[in-house]
Amino acid sequence: MTAAAVGVTALAALTAVPAQAHGPEGKDPAPHWSLKDTGAPDVRFRGLAAVSRDTAWVAGSLGTVLRTTDGGRTWRDVSPPGAEELQFRDVEAFDARRAVVLAIGEGEDSRVYRTDDGGTTWTETFRNPDPRAFYDCVTFFDHRHGLAMSDPVDGTFRILSTRDGGRSWTVLPDGGMPPALEGEAGFAASGQCLVSSGPKDVWLATGGAARARVLHSADRGRTWTATDAPIPAGDPARGVFALAFRDRHHGLAVGGDFNPGLPSPDAAARTTDAGRTWRPAAGSPPAYRSGVAWLPHSRTAALAVGPTGTDLTTDGGRTWRTVDTGSYDTVHCASDRGCWAAGEKGRVARLEQ
Repeated sequence: MTAAAVGVTALAALTAVPAQAHGPEGKDPAPHWSLKDTGAPDVRFRGLAAVSRDTAWVAGSLGTVLRTTDGGRTWRDVSPPGAEELQFRDVEAFDARRAVVLAIGEGEDSRVYRTDDGGTTWTETFRNPDPRAFYDCVTFFDHRHGLAMSDPVDGTFRILSTRDGGRSWTVLPDGGMPPALEGEAGFAASGQCLVSSGPKDVWLATGGAARARVLHSADRGRTWTATDAPIPAGDPARGVFALAFRDRHHGLAVGGDFNPGLPSPDAAARTTDAGRTWRPAAGSPPAYRSGVAWLPHSRTAALAVGPTGTDLTTDGGRTWRTVDTGSYDTVHCASDRGCWAAGEKGRVARLEQ
């Protein structure tokens, strides 16, 4: 059996067995989320970087950044000093020692920090000088090249670029960016409103306007094209919240309406042509979802998470089925099949298989 088939077969069990159930006596339990005690019940973790099954970083409210290197048994508080008032919403980790975190907010509340020693020390590498800008997400193509995105300024989304691993940043010219729609913005809900695949392709998710859109750049953010996404829009709380691409062609989008208790039909979509066109899922998650990730070494399996549960697809995003009802905001998987999820009340979990 191929590695891809193994991944799909193992996770397909989630569609038939409740997430907390165990297999027959003497058998290993079905794949399920295993909560890890972070010791941070007052923190909501919307930023997550899975390095491996052993190593993960989470970033959240109250200026909090935690790191584990033992599979979640213990967590080290590696928060940047003096950041208690900041809201970290994204973390991108290159390994157990090197990471970049993004704080969101208007004006100087939007900041970027980098560490090269596992969080023992941090360097502030960007502080937003424009009170009109509000940075939402950051992504990296490799260890050197990355982008961050801000809500529209002067009618277009603003893109920040780094060529040295986040040690310095430059605002890119906006001539190649399509005009923003009235009310359009990104959602800093899971660190997945800006995602990349390969050396040059990057996608930006939007909402808040009459139409939800996904913007795509094939040249590291210099020029962009915009495509409507079939996910509910028309309200500041609706749109595409998260994207995931397993290669430059095959992508997933999730979102909906983040207001608690409101229905979110058609909250998932997929593309097979790099985002030029998007098709709604035939069977969407039953509610708003803020995070999504492809399962490693699988061409068809992925997880979507939100405050009301986790959904699994095993057919490339055509249909989804709820497999867990725990609250999570974001999900991320490493190449060694180490999948992690994080969310409110200090919740962090690893997928056990």
